[in-house]
Amino acid sequence: MKPVVSIIMGSTSDLPVMEKTARFFDEMEIPFEMHALSAHRTPGQVEVFAKGAKERGIKVIIAAAGMAAHLCGVIASMTTVPVIGVPINSTLDGMDALLAIVQMPPGIPVATVGINASLNAGILAVQILAISDDQLQNKLTAYKENLKEKIVKANEELAKVSYKYKTN
Repeated sequence: MKPVVSIIMGSTSDLPVMEKTARFFDEMEIPFEMHALSAHRTPGQVEVFAKGAKERGIKVIIAAAGMAAHLCGVIASMTTVPVIGVPINSTLDGMDALLAIVQMPPGIPVATVGINASLNAGILAVQILAISDDQLQNKLTAYKENLKEKIVKANEELAKVSYKYKTN
């Protein structure tokens, strides 16, 4: 099995957030790899990873970073593989990471999801992969239908909740 997606974290302390992505890829049967790489502490390893990603068959990179959050942009500057940034809430409620990831200079795009929103990063990665994969498109459609069913069921359960002044 060869990975088609890379999940990169600035540190293993980001793993509790990024596990949602990993579980989603397992559910969708997407081969992936996970690495801890730091733009500041291991810049040489980041460069080797980013410059070799496409040749290794990686089609999407999800990079999680907190604080200064340079990892996403540094990777994006060294590859043509799409990069999705996940800002991690480590300081300043994650706003520092969000702004660092989303405010990239022209020519170095990083798709950015919400703070700690690794599941959305995984879903976006699958949507990118599904453009050319009908089987994966079907899995994604089923996943989204299941989301709809969960809300319908939740609304049915909510209808059973009783309050003195509740009218429905």
